[in-house]
Amino acid sequence: MENLKLVYTGKTKNVYALENGNYLLKFKDDCTGKDGVFDPGENSVGLTIEGVGDVNLRMSIYFFEKINAAGILTHYVNADLEQTTMEVLPAKVFGKGLEVICRYKAVGSFFRRYSDYCEEGADLPAYVETTFKNDDKGDPLVTKDGLIDLGVMTAEQYDSLKDMTQKITKIVADDLKAKGLDLYDIKFEFGYDAKGNVMLIDEIASGNMRVYKDGKYVDPMTLNKLFFA
Repeated sequence: MENLKLVYTGKTKNVYALENGNYLLKFKDDCTGKDGVFDPGENSVGLTIEGVGDVNLRMSIYFFEKINAAGILTHYVNADLEQTTMEVLPAKVFGKGLEVICRYKAVGSFFRRYSDYCEEGADLPAYVETTFKNDDKGDPLVTKDGLIDLGVMTAEQYDSLKDMTQKITKIVADDLKAKGLDLYDIKFEFGYDAKGNVMLIDEIASGNMRVYKDGKYVDPMTLNKLFFA
């Protein structure tokens, strides 16, 4: 890693530039949390858990390869488990960063916002919502019209993003279901290539999904153990 150019230092990953024009993601054992307690919803690193970078990479490899095989565009090229690294294609983020959530159940922030109109845990039809990545503003929600009118993406890109999100979520949910686990919601990040094609970027890790088993919430570290058991 010493000979590579560091281009970005993230909370849970560092990004290096490769000579072939691609990038290398180095997964770290740092986790978001507060006061030493792991919390995927926190915006700062709160603790270090040995091996978490490895399991996050393993899950990302598993799903990225499956998604690529399904003909859905991602930035994934290959990975090296010994080095805890993943090579990815270059991609631009939408705006200053966009998160996409797909929901199968009315829980979390969705239920807090819309509790006048639904029961907690009610089924949702692969509901897709988008938020701008902005810690100071609490990752504000933005609609399709907002994304288009603000020049963040085209209508065609949004439609592609939504379709990809629902297809990818089904792939993840079906695999979890086969292991007796129920996916309630999952968070993705998308970007686009030089031709404007939408692609899945970042990672697909347990900390980005809300999963239940027999009606009880499964924390991310337990989920990793159950998934790879």
